[in-house]
Amino acid sequence: MTGLRTTLQAGLQSLQLALDARQVDLLLDYLGLLQKWNKVYNLTAVRDPAEMMTHHLLDSLAAIGPLLRQTEGRAIQLLDVGSGGGLPGVVIAVACPQIDVTCVDTVAKKAAFIQQAAATLKLPNLRGLHARVESLNALSGRGFEVVCSRAFASLVDFTHWSQDALNEGGVWMAMKGKHPGDELATLVSEAGAVDVFHVEQLQVPGLDAERCIVWMRPGPAAVA
Repeated sequence: MTGLRTTLQAGLQSLQLALDARQVDLLLDYLGLLQKWNKVYNLTAVRDPAEMMTHHLLDSLAAIGPLLRQTEGRAIQLLDVGSGGGLPGVVIAVACPQIDVTCVDTVAKKAAFIQQAAATLKLPNLRGLHARVESLNALSGRGFEVVCSRAFASLVDFTHWSQDALNEGGVWMAMKGKHPGDELATLVSEAGAVDVFHVEQLQVPGLDAERCIVWMRPGPAAVA
């Protein structure tokens, strides 16, 4: 655990994230929960703790700075779609206590894991929801200022399925690997339904792989 803590703290420094000692402990505790429950619930294909640290925790933490800049640090409601084991949702809930995070997944045991993590880590701003994202509607009182996903689906499917969950003025935050040129081209062909206003490159400490965030909002055709 000492090695993991050192890797995490070095990663936070590289990302210029000023988390306190309790938040660091919570992230390490979450990693422990993910390892423990993964044996039964198959939450992630990554099994090695050191690999989990870089590929999951630091990968998710790389999105925190961009998210805070986009939301200007405001207290917002965020929906993590297809959250699985809680990535990036749980990490966001730990790093940003002002953000109320709902992790939605169609697999009941994964939503149950998020609920267990929220209880164990004592995170009042985190909850797991077993549902299809298509069933969530902003008009029902569950609207979100940010709807995010990490390696969940194509940009077209992600935005189409979750559009009703987005509050007026809300944005989509899609975490991707390589620059998704083909997916972006398909979005453009959708005749203005989605406006891609920024593609932001990420540098994940200890991970030699391309990562980016695609920032989107409903286009004129969607709000007409």
